[in-house]
Amino acid sequence: MSVELEVFSDLSEELNYNLPDFPLYVRKGSLNHFDKYAAACHWHQDLEFILVLDGQMEYFVNGEIVLIERGNGIFINSKRMHYGFSSKKLNCTFIVVVIHPSLLGVNTQVGKVYWEEKFDSDTEDYIMITSQSTWGKEILHSLHRIYEEMNSNPCKPLRLLSLAASLCADVGDHIQRVPGQINNDQSRIAVWKMTGFIHHNFDLRVTLDDIATAGSVCRSKCCELFSTFIGQTPNTYLVQYRIQKGSEMLLGTNRSISEIAMNCGFQSASYFSSVFRNKTGLTPQNYRKKVRTPSHS
Repeated sequence: MSVELEVFSDLSEELNYNLPDFPLYVRKGSLNHFDKYAAACHWHQDLEFILVLDGQMEYFVNGEIVLIERGNGIFINSKRMHYGFSSKKLNCTFIVVVIHPSLLGVNTQVGKVYWEEKFDSDTEDYIMITSQSTWGKEILHSLHRIYEEMNSNPCKPLRLLSLAASLCADVGDHIQRVPGQINNDQSRIAVWKMTGFIHHNFDLRVTLDDIATAGSVCRSKCCELFSTFIGQTPNTYLVQYRIQKGSEMLLGTNRSISEIAMNCGFQSASYFSSVFRNKTGLTPQNYRKKVRTPSHS
């Protein structure tokens, strides 16, 4: 049975969409902005596209790792655990485009049927996108165009909507069903619940029992599911997520180190600084000075 889109919407990763009331996320990013050149593993209902501009990126999707070379990309299906990283700690610049299902009309019967047919749990987790095929080349070109349109002045939402719908239609024409994959639904739901619990409670004291309870599983099953779907222990995931959120606050706000530490679930500024330095090689203060751009406020 298909899981209704809205059931776990409050548990997924929260995205800071570019425009108010227009759920489309378009950004240019670099792996060196992340702890140890690795984004935190996460999931969301949205469809995600990555285009590597320079360097290369390893990408984890539901337990499988693929390599994306410069000029190529990847499509990640809805509600899959995923993150990009560099095991060699080499920088990579990329464009990310994330499209919420509401932009594709899932609130209508026609849109809902199409979404469930193309982007449900029994279809492929991801599709590699290269210029070796005509449709792949068109998608890569569209990713460039949607980034340029989002950053144009003035930005044209209708043009963005058209480009986003075209991207999803092109992928929908080539995505394949995977027999038997739907059998993983209960395990996926448990992982969604547990990671969602972390996303919404990372600022609080969180134990392994808390995480396991959120997924309605025992401690050992919790650890097994994290290993299978994320490739990390629950505690490693929690700490990495806290560090990522701390990094975002360091770059995006003028909050003090103590305030950020408390908002990320660390007991003290000194402990936060110690863990942050161990993970990134920089103190929070030095990270803010090195990476932050003047445009942040």
